[in-house]
Amino acid sequence: MNSNRTDDTSEYLECERKWVYWCLIAAAGWFGAYTFLLRGGVFCNAQTANIVLFAMAVGKGDAKGALYLLIPISSYFAGAFFSEYMGKSVKKLHFLRWDTILVGWEMIAVVILGLLPASVPDQVCQIALNFICSMQFNTFRQLEGTPAATTFVTNHIRQVGANLAKFVRHRDSASAGKVRTHGAMIFFFFVGGAVGTVCGRLFGLPSLCGSAFILLAVFARLVYADRSYEKNMLERVPRGH
Repeated sequence: MNSNRTDDTSEYLECERKWVYWCLIAAAGWFGAYTFLLRGGVFCNAQTANIVLFAMAVGKGDAKGALYLLIPISSYFAGAFFSEYMGKSVKKLHFLRWDTILVGWEMIAVVILGLLPASVPDQVCQIALNFICSMQFNTFRQLEGTPAATTFVTNHIRQVGANLAKFVRHRDSASAGKVRTHGAMIFFFFVGGAVGTVCGRLFGLPSLCGSAFILLAVFARLVYADRSYEKNMLERVPRGH
């Protein structure tokens, strides 16, 4: 379907397109590689591991450790709250979609974080990227009608396995399509992580700025969509919200 439709009958908004999700999950893979390689040996993309560590700290009576782990968990919580609140409020501006503004903020934030000196505690970068990833995860929910995460791949791996089994049994095109969709998300996450690792080894802390080029491509296209062929659709809610 032509993405340059000027009415509100287009099936999907630009912010729901596959290429947008591919770029965002590649950036998230870069973030995860960056924080693990250069900023404290942690992953910023999700909080499952932190919840487990928090539970272990509580179980061992380690109050200091438990309080420390509440910092990234709280940051992720705050990101979800903030993105949900702002997503509804930004509509009143009738200028840009929240999805577009978020990507612009992400782009600026990663440049600032990448330029921070090594003397800045790793936790500053970890908390900021936790916040960013939470907002992105809560904002971008469906890839052309398919529920999808743009910050981690656990569910994408499950979906590939489940739908591959369905395809083997029934040879249906729907299952094959889902295998391709979720498989592509895994691939681009991997690419982002690999490129982020190479850049991290070559350029050190400033390498995070490289992910801003991915976000810039998404931001520029979304701004164009908001101010041209989707200008009359700013009130339309992306699928999954």
